[in-house]
Amino acid sequence: MTWQWFINIITKYWPMLVRGAGVTLFISIISTIIGSIIGLIIGTIRTIPKQDRIVRKAILTVINAILTAYVEFFRGTPMIVQASVIFYGAAMIGINMDRTVAAIFIVSINTGAYVAEIVRGGIISIDKGQFEAAHAIGMNHVKTMLNVVLPQVVRNILPAIGNEFVINIKDTSVLNVISVSELFFQAKTVAGNNFRYFETYLIVSIMYLIMTLVVTRILRMIERKMDGPENFIVIPGNQMQVERPEDQLRRQK
Repeated sequence: MTWQWFINIITKYWPMLVRGAGVTLFISIISTIIGSIIGLIIGTIRTIPKQDRIVRKAILTVINAILTAYVEFFRGTPMIVQASVIFYGAAMIGINMDRTVAAIFIVSINTGAYVAEIVRGGIISIDKGQFEAAHAIGMNHVKTMLNVVLPQVVRNILPAIGNEFVINIKDTSVLNVISVSELFFQAKTVAGNNFRYFETYLIVSIMYLIMTLVVTRILRMIERKMDGPENFIVIPGNQMQVERPEDQLRRQK
């Protein structure tokens, strides 16, 4: 019976599947963090206004062209192809990469390309008046970005970063092409041992679903924490004070 096979697979192979899920989460977490840093740097560089000086303008143009090529390549090709090209290409020139390190590198630079566009869009969406106001009080472009723009951008793009994290959990499955022992690779091994493909892959799909749902809930909690309290009242001295809902009811009475 199918149900009996479900129980048998879970009982016999759960250490392999749990180990694969751990590798998947490890690669996804590290790669999302590194990719977000890469994307933040690239997205910020791509929004630097071109200077009037010819040399600076030429340098920025060349840098933008290189970064644009990087973003378009990694956004325009499948990760499974990128993994094969990078891992086996590195082996051809004598660079023998550890498979887990290679996986983190591949997912990180892929994530960085997507996050770079997210960051660029977030910076562009900031009202130009904020840039002008910062420059009016003596801030240069770097200080304006660090103190005024990026704090807003990071908060605004947090849901998109969380979405990239969830995508990375699922997309690590393509890393089986370079024999990384993530969850899908372990599932292939289990299915190859017992020839129960439907039951094995259904169990694995449920594991992926659980991981993505848990991660999504945690990210929602973080977003709510960053939003802060919902109710504020202004008190003398231009200070903000939190007013609890029960205090509001008491004051209304």
